[in-house]
Amino acid sequence: MTKIEVACFNEQSALTAAKEGADRIELCENYAEGGLTPKRETLEQLKANFSTPVFTMIRPVGGGFLYTDEEFEIMKSELLNLKEAGADGFVFGFLTEDNKVDKEKNSALVQLAEGLPCTFHRAFDRIQDKEEALEDVIDCGFATILTSGGEHPAMEGLSKLKLIQEQADERITILVGGGVRSTNAGELKKYFGYIHSACITDGTENIDANELKAIKEVIQ
Repeated sequence: MTKIEVACFNEQSALTAAKEGADRIELCENYAEGGLTPKRETLEQLKANFSTPVFTMIRPVGGGFLYTDEEFEIMKSELLNLKEAGADGFVFGFLTEDNKVDKEKNSALVQLAEGLPCTFHRAFDRIQDKEEALEDVIDCGFATILTSGGEHPAMEGLSKLKLIQEQADERITILVGGGVRSTNAGELKKYFGYIHSACITDGTENIDANELKAIKEVIQ
């Protein structure tokens, strides 16, 4: 059975996602920036109210995936802070100036997580050579890659996603995201065991509970 991770940009959305049976929550803030690090207090509130796993975004600024040394230190502190608050995993990704996997920084943050699973987020879709990038991400110790196959929506990258899945050969989970909705989840579930959606249908930051229910019905 295919599982679903729901991207939630506020506490109420996460509570709704958990209530409606999300298998995992990616907690972040600021939808317009593509997701930034959430507040510790938000995570603590959620962990006190449900047992659904929560992976937190570690991304202090928007605009890309190349970070200064100062921002890198902030990300280390954010990870440790959210780990202490009960995060079940983390979501981040560092690229080099030429849009390749920054193995040094990524590995350092994975090691800081000390065994908690980490997802390399859609920075992966910025990389040209995805075959090389896949091996780099695996070498860094990530448990999951969130990707649309380099296209948007993910259905446009389906052929590439299948190739990535084949190359991964169960060494890492391929989490398919990017325009995933109830209208296409049925096709994606034929090939992938985990999909990712914000379940947003009205242009706000809030998930649509009915859309999540519809996706769950399609993939179960």
